[in-house]
Amino acid sequence: MSKASILQVEPGVLALAGVLDYSNGPALRQQGRALIGTAGADGLVLDCSGVEKSSSVGLSLLLAYLRDAKAAGKRLRMRALPQDMREIAQVCGLLELLPLEA
Repeated sequence: MSKASILQVEPGVLALAGVLDYSNGPALRQQGRALIGTAGADGLVLDCSGVEKSSSVGLSLLLAYLRDAKAAGKRLRMRALPQDMREIAQVCGLLELLPLEA
């Protein structure tokens, strides 16, 4: 299993990577909230191309990050959502809530 992380990779771009599950969800939640809060850009992109595998924890993180961005007065878009996360979102009826880049 790979270590999961969320990092600012360039101004306005955060990268979520690794295997997202219950064991790392709380830490990723706190790290993501801090990164969103301190990001200088009003418009942020969350790049999910490095996510190897995700349980429903990954979807929960995405929704939490959206709330964090809104609370900070920032826009958050999501890029390269992996198929397993997309399927969970679709089954839960949440896919249309996620601001996905084309």
